[in-house]
Amino acid sequence: MGEDHPPQEDHARFAAVLERRLTEKDSSHLWSPYSVGSVLTLLAEGAGGRTRSELADLLATGGDLAGHRAALDAAVQASDGLDLAVLNGLYVPADLPVRADFADRVRSRAGAEVDLVDFRGDPEGVRRAINARVGEVTQGLIDQLLSPGTVHPDVRMMLVNALWVKMVWRDPFEVAQTRDRPFHAPTGTRAVPTMHRTGRMALADHGGWRMLSLPGEHGLTLDVFLGEEESPDERTLRELYRARRHRQVELALPRFAIDSDIALLGPLADSAVPVRALATDDADFSGISEEPLKVDAIVHQSVLRVDERGAEGAAATAAVMTMAAAIPPKAERFTVDRPFHVALRRGPALLFTGYVTDPVDPGPAT
Repeated sequence: MGEDHPPQEDHARFAAVLERRLTEKDSSHLWSPYSVGSVLTLLAEGAGGRTRSELADLLATGGDLAGHRAALDAAVQASDGLDLAVLNGLYVPADLPVRADFADRVRSRAGAEVDLVDFRGDPEGVRRAINARVGEVTQGLIDQLLSPGTVHPDVRMMLVNALWVKMVWRDPFEVAQTRDRPFHAPTGTRAVPTMHRTGRMALADHGGWRMLSLPGEHGLTLDVFLGEEESPDERTLRELYRARRHRQVELALPRFAIDSDIALLGPLADSAVPVRALATDDADFSGISEEPLKVDAIVHQSVLRVDERGAEGAAATAAVMTMAAAIPPKAERFTVDRPFHVALRRGPALLFTGYVTDPVDPGPAT
């Protein structure tokens, strides 16, 4: 997977909708459209009626989930030397009748596991075991996805996705070139460690936005966006990817680390394409089980670190269910000295997207 493909259209639309809901003025955040999209797609495939239509409207134009699902699968396609791990877990008690075709859907995903657990008798043990599994997959970057009380005796099923990926730049930054320069954060201007590099890079301008794409190995790409506080919408993203041209660029990019812990039911309900029925007693997950189920919580954590060598990111998402009642010409400058949006992608899927208002330095590459 060496080519640099833009995000698949349905996947990009889903990411843009939820990213706009999660973006808050003066506040950094990060989330994984891949991880959240993986859990929501499985839920949609097991849903019916209004529950399915709301999820499908968010995830796919016309309700066809095939393109979105294919983008997710392509993003975690194995490649020799690629540092990537994934988990798609279904955890159920022995007395919950899970439809065989739904269990098979989970088993068909990368990193699949379907396990029997005892929510009623040992909810804390289940919580610790799933946290340990997520910690293993994410190389310890996320070891407490499920906080105390998230798993309780009334839980009937959990869907969990975890992702870890490490990207190495095709053209690494030289540590010796990193130096402090002003960054205009909402709280004031301050000096932050900023990496520098000059060369030919994919740059785009459209509608007041600028985007720079930095390639890594194995088809991984980091996109950096400068524009408005609110993230670019789906149409702007599409035009930016179409407008990319390789030009001589003088780049200044802060080293940064960002992490987030987000409860997603509220943002999903309040997004431009609202998803609400899944959390009500009217939820229809009849494609998962004959037992009436609803979503009690969707929790998500993500971490991303970018330095001179590359990027490392981890994310995890859990849906907790209960019963219902992406001579040389003069160099153009791309100086990231104010809040910026960022996306790390592989193939047609966005692994991480976020907004950095005030960079936290992870330290130099080692």
